Amino acid sequence: MEPHRRDDAQAPAGHVSGPSLDAADDLSAHRTMLFGLAYRLTGSAHDAEDVLQDAYLRMRQVDRAVVLEPQRYLTRVVTRLALDVLRARQARRETYVGPWLPEPLPTGHAPAPVGLPEEIAVRDDTLSIAVLHLMERLSAPERAVYVLRTAFGLPYAEIAEVLDREPAHCRQLHHRAAAALAADRRRYPADRREHARLLDAFVAAARDADLDTLRRLLRADVSAWSDGGGRVNSARREIRGADKVARFFAAIYSRDRGALDARPVAINGGAGVIVSRPRGAHALTLAVTDGSVSGIYLISNPVKLTRLMTPLRGTRQDAGTA
Repeated sequence: MEPHRRDDAQAPAGHVSGPSLDAADDLSAHRTMLFGLAYRLTGSAHDAEDVLQDAYLRMRQVDRAVVLEPQRYLTRVVTRLALDVLRARQARRETYVGPWLPEPLPTGHAPAPVGLPEEIAVRDDTLSIAVLHLMERLSAPERAVYVLRTAFGLPYAEIAEVLDREPAHCRQLHHRAAAALAADRRRYPADRREHARLLDAFVAAARDADLDTLRRLLRADVSAWSDGGGRVNSARREIRGADKVARFFAAIYSRDRGALDARPVAINGGAGVIVSRPRGAHALTLAVTDGSVSGIYLISNPVKLTRLMTPLRGTRQDAGTA
């Protein structure tokens, strides 16, 4: 049975009428985990919230008598709804202007009404922009198994129930996904202060158009992606190689050197900055390998910056940690 079918996420077969399930209480009790799951599967906080709302509406139609384990039931519903969203987005990807990057989320502010605690975000790199970007290469079932197993530690037998697949098949899917990601894995360094130092040095060198310093900070095979979504000017293709990446960022940052403002912010469990220029703002975060910058992620699509910009507009409440 394919996990994306909408009828698979309905109430279990054979349910009968009876006392209605207190959907709001059960969803609230597990919201942290469910939001983190939906976000990792879709790469979008907006889509994750829609998935949770849809799950709530579905739970209102289910009898408490047939839902003995609300968290397991909600995990199944949320996973399948999120996969529907993921497949729909993949189907229309050709219409998206330029590279597609995940929606960045602020981490490190407390209390967070939704999302995973900071200590989980720090140790789980499936939250990072770099790994979420890599996961876009996986099929929907591969991504679901990888997230459920790697981020949430579900046993294969339980994952099989969620996806209506055999445990052995889920194990194969996880192995395939892990191998695909390992082929081009960009990990954040364990020392977050070192990561932040590299980010600060990169922005400063780009602002000063210091090409020699930029090249020293970058791996020879570095890649940069810029997501404007067709709403703002941005590079329409991946930029590869230390020299091209250095020249690109030196050009855009030195142009507004006197008016450029870079504010540090924790993004998806790692170091990031909000760069404000007269031409607009964008989020910037890096992937680091062996002490050098191996990937650069610039997100300027204003639709994706809403949650990240909220704390910088005068409120210190976290808009949604995953």
